[in-house]
Amino acid sequence: MSSTTDSPSIAFDNSYAALAPEFHQRLSPTPVSQPELMAINDALALHLGIDPESLRSSAGISMLAGNTVPDGATPLAMAYAGHQFGNWVPQLGDGRAILLGEVIGRDGVRYDIQLKGAGPTPFSRGGDGRNWIGPVLREYVLSEAMAALGVPTTRALAAVKTGDHVMREQGPLPGAILTRVARSHIRVGTFQYFTARQNHAAIEQLVQYVIKRHYPEAAQADVPALALLDAVIDAQASLIAHWQSIGFIHGVMNTDNSSISGDTIDYGPCAFMDDYSADKVFSSIDRGARYAYQNQPRIAQWNLVNFAQCLLPLFDEDKEEAVRLAQESINRFDERFIGYYLTLMRAKIGLADEKDDDLTLISALLNLMQTHSLDFTLTFRQLSQRSATDPFAPGGKLHDWHRSWLQRVGDDAAALEAATQLMQRSNPVIIPRNHQVEAMIDAAVRDGDLAPFEALLKAVTTPFDKAHDESDFAVPPSPDERVTQTFCGT
Repeated sequence: MSSTTDSPSIAFDNSYAALAPEFHQRLSPTPVSQPELMAINDALALHLGIDPESLRSSAGISMLAGNTVPDGATPLAMAYAGHQFGNWVPQLGDGRAILLGEVIGRDGVRYDIQLKGAGPTPFSRGGDGRNWIGPVLREYVLSEAMAALGVPTTRALAAVKTGDHVMREQGPLPGAILTRVARSHIRVGTFQYFTARQNHAAIEQLVQYVIKRHYPEAAQADVPALALLDAVIDAQASLIAHWQSIGFIHGVMNTDNSSISGDTIDYGPCAFMDDYSADKVFSSIDRGARYAYQNQPRIAQWNLVNFAQCLLPLFDEDKEEAVRLAQESINRFDERFIGYYLTLMRAKIGLADEKDDDLTLISALLNLMQTHSLDFTLTFRQLSQRSATDPFAPGGKLHDWHRSWLQRVGDDAAALEAATQLMQRSNPVIIPRNHQVEAMIDAAVRDGDLAPFEALLKAVTTPFDKAHDESDFAVPPSPDERVTQTFCGT
């Protein structure tokens, strides 16, 4: 496939393509029959130095569909491996995603631009390399919601229908492609791919590349690879603390879905909790509850152990010393996670200072929420509103806890007002609730109606707006609306 001079002007500055050939497979997207635009993220396009109107043009839509390759792009599929539900798979790679290239954003950060659902690659393992509308709209809404919530994440730049159908268990479904933006798509599994092949030169090249791209301060350390491990541990500890603080369950925390940059990546059977339960699982394929809500910190650390093992030869020539150094870094994960988690959870209950027993107070609230099957998002929001009918009011299920909270905050008017303001800044009114996500997908597939998608997207990208307190999007599902399982759907 050739490039076109009519395609949108994108200032590509590609670096991953310059790595050794074993890092990727060069190929172009597979054309589709009748591309049609569903959504453009104007603000993100402008941040990347791209004119959003050029993406709406026929040439822009052709590029977003993979029918043409823009000037300066070097399309490729990335190689990686990974542990999937704890089981080692030596070769995975981009089976339906093609990296067009990289741009430097207005913030000076390097970003990947990737087409997801752009056709088969050498890593497709017999798959068709395509996506249908459901997973594309789900990832678009959830990733943009996460960004609005302040959680590190990949972003959605655009979504297009392909005009073709893809065959899934449900039968033929309308095809779609998501244009995804990320600080990079490098994963723990990328390192594992080369470690499994004993390709030490590739590991060294990848370490240097990641340090330069994501953690340049590590280059100045006595042992740069060890400093890299420490930086990735910190990024992952912060990320998982964010997930826990908003009731988000990733669903497939495989090592190939563990981002080196510390971003949320690969939105498959993910979900936000409604009623709080520490052992909540939504993913239909997580039959052993490996990736339940309460397990996410432990799994993140397990993934990081696998990352550390890839770097051991770069820590010290003496194997025992290398293991000791790695273990010291891994052991710091718990402390860092708890530190980030407490900062976020203190803000959620309006605590601007720190006391030693704050974790006990927070845990007591969560235990009561679980006992009484209370909505995770709504309960924290109610604490900041002090309604006569909420569970914190006299006679309510959380009233005794509320009295302990008042003693901690201080029950004078100034202290309560400061706590209220902090809570309202820290607790979203709106999250992308599962039943609403499923409803907007159903409308798009059944009726070709994108209005529910557009309305939900608008709501979740302004999650702290008080105007949403009266919105239908803030209402938990009724018993017959509950979604108890989510699916990869690819």
